[in-house]
Amino acid sequence: MRADRLMNIMILLQNRGKMTAKALADELEVSERTILRDMDALTHAGIPVVSERGKDGGWRLMDHFRSRLSGLTSADMTSLFLSPSKELLEDLGLHHSLDTRQKLFGAIPDTYREEAQAMWEKIHIDSGTWKPSSEKNHALTIVKQALWENKKLFIRYGRTEGDMKERIVNPLGLVAKGSTWYLVATRDGDIRNYRVSRIGQASLEEETFKRPPHFHLPDYWEQSKASFVKNLPAYDVDVWLHPRIIGRITFTGKFVKVVKKDQPLDNGYIPATLQFNDEQEAVEFILGFSDQIRVDSPHLQEKVLAAAQEVIAFYQDEFSRTNKKQ
Repeated sequence: MRADRLMNIMILLQNRGKMTAKALADELEVSERTILRDMDALTHAGIPVVSERGKDGGWRLMDHFRSRLSGLTSADMTSLFLSPSKELLEDLGLHHSLDTRQKLFGAIPDTYREEAQAMWEKIHIDSGTWKPSSEKNHALTIVKQALWENKKLFIRYGRTEGDMKERIVNPLGLVAKGSTWYLVATRDGDIRNYRVSRIGQASLEEETFKRPPHFHLPDYWEQSKASFVKNLPAYDVDVWLHPRIIGRITFTGKFVKVVKKDQPLDNGYIPATLQFNDEQEAVEFILGFSDQIRVDSPHLQEKVLAAAQEVIAFYQDEFSRTNKKQ
C-alpha cells in the first residue's frame, strides 16, 4: 500500500510540478504527517525531492529528474483504445482516424498489446441516436474559440418560452450529453448551463477573463446533473393499463416513468402508478391512449374529458368548413 502511495506521489509531482503537503494529503486521502514521512522515505531511496518554503512553496522533484513510472495499469492502457464518438470529435474539429490508434498501438509495451487489441476489436462506443439529430450547432465554432482563448462571449440564447435573450458569459467548458453539446459558463458570478443548439448568435468579445482557480468541469457537471434530477417536478397518477400498451409504456422512460405496477385484475387491466412532470403532460399523454388508460382520479378524469371535448369540437368545426367548401 505504501509503495503504491510513494509511486503516486512521484507521478503527481512529475505531472503537476509542485504541490504542498496538504494538497498531496488531500489527493491521496492521508494525513499531512504521513506525506512528510513518505517524503523522508523517498529521499532515503535516492529520489531527489526538495521542499521550498514560503507563500508559493511546496514539494517538487529536482529539474533534472524524470521518473519512467507512468502509473498506468493494464486496464488504464487498454481503455485508451475505446474509440470516442466520431460525431463528437468532428463537432470539435478533431480528426478521427484508425491511424491514430495504430500509432498508439505501436508505442505501448508488448505486455499490453494483446489486451489492447481485444478491446479495440470487441468494444465500440456510439453516442449518437438511431435517427440523425436535427440540431445544428452553428455557434459551436465560436464557442470553442472563446473557450480556448479565455475570452468573454456574447450570445443570443433561445429560452424554452421561445424568446431570445442576450447574454455576455465567461465560457468554462463544453460537455457532450449524448449527442447534445452544453456550454458551461459564468454570468454575474453564477455558473450556468446553455444548450449550444439554442444559441442563435455568438461572437467574441475583446475582453478576456480569468477562470475560477478551483473549477473542475467533470465534478461540476456531476453535481449539476444530480441537482437537476433532484429538482425535477413529479406528478403521480394512479391508472389502470390495458395489457396491450404495457410494452409501449415500459419500453422507454423518456415520456413517462412507471413508478408501480401491480398484478392484472379480473378484467385484464393492470393497476399502475405513472409519474409525469406536471398535470398537463399527464392529460396529453393519457388522452393519446384513448380507452386503453383509465384514470382513477375524478379531478384528472374531468381534465382529460375537457381536453377530449376540445379536440372533438375543433375537428367538428374543421370537418364542417371542409364540407361547405366542397
